[in-house]
Amino acid sequence: MQGLEEIKAKLDKTDEKIIELIDKKRELIKLISKAKYKEITAEFICKEYMDFDIKRVVYQGVEGAYSHIVTKKLFPDVETENVNTFEDAINEVLNGNAKYCIIPIENSSAGIVSDVYDLLLKKDVVIVAEYDLHISHCLLGVRGAKPDDIRTVYSHPQALMQCSAYLKEHPGWSQISLLNTAVSAKKVRDDKDISQAAIASRLSGDLYDLDVLDEGINRNANNTTRFVVLSKEKIFSKKSNKLSLILELPHEKGMLYNILGIFVLNGLNLVKVESRPIPEKTFEYRFFIDIEGNLSLSNVSNVLEILKKEVTFLKILGNYCSVK
Repeated sequence: MQGLEEIKAKLDKTDEKIIELIDKKRELIKLISKAKYKEITAEFICKEYMDFDIKRVVYQGVEGAYSHIVTKKLFPDVETENVNTFEDAINEVLNGNAKYCIIPIENSSAGIVSDVYDLLLKKDVVIVAEYDLHISHCLLGVRGAKPDDIRTVYSHPQALMQCSAYLKEHPGWSQISLLNTAVSAKKVRDDKDISQAAIASRLSGDLYDLDVLDEGINRNANNTTRFVVLSKEKIFSKKSNKLSLILELPHEKGMLYNILGIFVLNGLNLVKVESRPIPEKTFEYRFFIDIEGNLSLSNVSNVLEILKKEVTFLKILGNYCSVK
């Protein structure tokens, strides 16, 4: 029995040491100087994204695209223009031809838009707002077409994924990816082929004079796409409550675990971690991380300072909030 008591006493002492080390780490984090933190965020200013003189906003796709719908909701009185690709939209902002661009970044059913994540890494733009749009896809065909006539379906890859369960019910239909849902609707209209259909919004059907052959074909009733407003002005507001970061970590054992612990120790809620491969490093990954917080808060400044010391690459993608 004496041996068991000695073991228990040693375990208790070990627990006390672990708690002591955690407490010391917390205190060390609190004492970190903010001087270097200011270097990280020096370019960010506190200003509402709507407080600028907004003359032009761009979106990817054509009229009737979901990006077009979001753009008109957020900027109903501003001149809007469509471009062909996500990169074109971002370049319009970087070149000063537009104040903002609207781009889809994630869908609740199909996941991230990987091309957009790659562009956010390469391009010097930041997220200044986000908007969640409920998506209800329709199957659109030329006037007089019926579902039995369809042989080929066009849409954006994300829309095809979101409707995968429905499309599996029609194994005889070929699926072809295009740049945009509305572009797909326009093609069906222009080709005037009764065997072609597009997966797009009801608005696209109205704009391109197509019949709705079926609706609500995404089986997830909660299907939602997250859109972001991108700017070359590095701004955040007092209301901003989400901070998005890109991290690259040293390829060392336990590194990701240690980095995630930094957020916990600072009382920050980590709401998303998305990994993307680093092409030039075989089976190594960079991480896109979303946390709740504002750049003006001390615990956020502590985290950014620690990350700057611990990671090999750090980029702030934006500090923003959701708009209705």
